[in-house]
Amino acid sequence: MTALRVAPVFTIGSRRSMRLIERNLYVYKHGWMILLSGFFEPLFYLLGIGFGLGALIGTIPGPGGAPITYQQFVAPALLASAAMNGAINESTFNFFFKLNYNQTFTAILATPLSPGDIALGELGWALIRCGLYAVGFMVVIVVLGLFISPWALLAIPAALLVGLAFGAIGMAATSFMKTWQDFDLIQLVVLPMFLFSGTFYPIDAYPEALQVFVRLTPLYQGVDLIRSLTVGVISPVLMVHVAYLSIMGFVGLAVTSRRLDKLLLK
Repeated sequence: MTALRVAPVFTIGSRRSMRLIERNLYVYKHGWMILLSGFFEPLFYLLGIGFGLGALIGTIPGPGGAPITYQQFVAPALLASAAMNGAINESTFNFFFKLNYNQTFTAILATPLSPGDIALGELGWALIRCGLYAVGFMVVIVVLGLFISPWALLAIPAALLVGLAFGAIGMAATSFMKTWQDFDLIQLVVLPMFLFSGTFYPIDAYPEALQVFVRLTPLYQGVDLIRSLTVGVISPVLMVHVAYLSIMGFVGLAVTSRRLDKLLLK
């Protein structure tokens, strides 16, 4: 029975979950600036730190050890962070409101949609928001000439993979939350990851034991994946990053589906 209840989650082409995405598109039809607002934070970091502080730093070792400019080092990491923020914002605060206050999901269950369809549809919507951030930021990177390899074209799919992982885990974590104060715990996790996952400087600056810990964090997986693609350093390690983020996404989606099944059908 458990497998049968979780199985709808993995039906990626679910037409029913697409109805939920259409519903969200209709709700935000006149509020696209709310969705796009999160794009500006990493842009300001890039302009303020990447170009401001970067003018004093010069070059820095990139993936593979080859020197790259500080702007080329920071920009891919901020792209990964933008993807994370877009997915987290949609899959936590908005998801919590729909689940516990607006009773959106309870009303949706009056339609043919199942909890698995709701989980998949909400994750799809989080990926759309994540994709908007990623595409917008990638345009900035291209305009500023901060990529040095045609492999950079894969940075957008890589950013969506980051969004898949964080969006799914964000929904799973939110399904256990009871009050708005619980969201402080999310910031307690997200902010240190943003600051210490090799976003602004190489993790070689850390003690060896801390380096191992950082390498195991999900944002570092996305940062190293996108940075390697933008500078054209391709190695088997990238497949490890892809597998890590994919598994994280599917596990989070399965947990969310089962939690919604328990919360909405109790």
